[in-house]
Amino acid sequence: MGKQRVDRSSWIEAASLPLLLLVWQLLAMLADHRLFPTPFEVFREIWHLATERYLLEDLGKTLGRAALAFVASMTIGIAIGGALGRARTLDRLFSSWILIGLNIPAIVVAIACYIWLGLSEFALILAVTINKTPLVAVTMREGVRALDTGLTELAQAYRVPFLRRMRLFLVPQLMPFVLTSARTGLSLIWKIVLVFEVLGSDGGVGFRIGVYFQNFDITGILAYTLAFMAVVIAFEYFVMRPLERRVLGWRQA
Repeated sequence: MGKQRVDRSSWIEAASLPLLLLVWQLLAMLADHRLFPTPFEVFREIWHLATERYLLEDLGKTLGRAALAFVASMTIGIAIGGALGRARTLDRLFSSWILIGLNIPAIVVAIACYIWLGLSEFALILAVTINKTPLVAVTMREGVRALDTGLTELAQAYRVPFLRRMRLFLVPQLMPFVLTSARTGLSLIWKIVLVFEVLGSDGGVGFRIGVYFQNFDITGILAYTLAFMAVVIAFEYFVMRPLERRVLGWRQA
């Protein structure tokens, strides 16, 4: 019975994207306007752009920037969140900083970095990292606060080595918070990188969408958007979900 429910859920989930394309096709047929292209027209544009190599180069630039900003923000955010979660004094001292970082508009950070550092790759990645880090820090701070101190005390009483204690007790408890930070962070970074590329860059998906916007080329905009979303969805299904099942499998055991 349980297996049948799982199979049914899988089929329903698999039908989600085809249903979206069907709705898109019907709406495009109803609109019947050059500014509302059909999925077929957009897919044809994707093929054309991919064969001309512009699409692949722009995707590579955007994904590279997103990857660097993601690694930097996760590393810094985990370190800050861990420190704030363990030291109440630090948390009280820097809580206002975190609050400002969470609420300051991303566009302000991007413009300030571009003015100070120029329209450079480093400025773009730094701006994305600054916007993402506070979110990771807050999530990890709550994760450290939620640690079961009883397990830590038990491990210390039995003189469990530090590295083994980290692997068996601390890391499994913190991994749900790390994965939550990673998933929410990725969804935020994808968007911010594109916006910052529109503001100023020498290439990338956002840069190319800005060019198409100036020419009112909605087919090109949707082609780049769809190609980029395909990469994001593939990353979710083939990287994040298997990683989540592998890391958090002990919770269903």
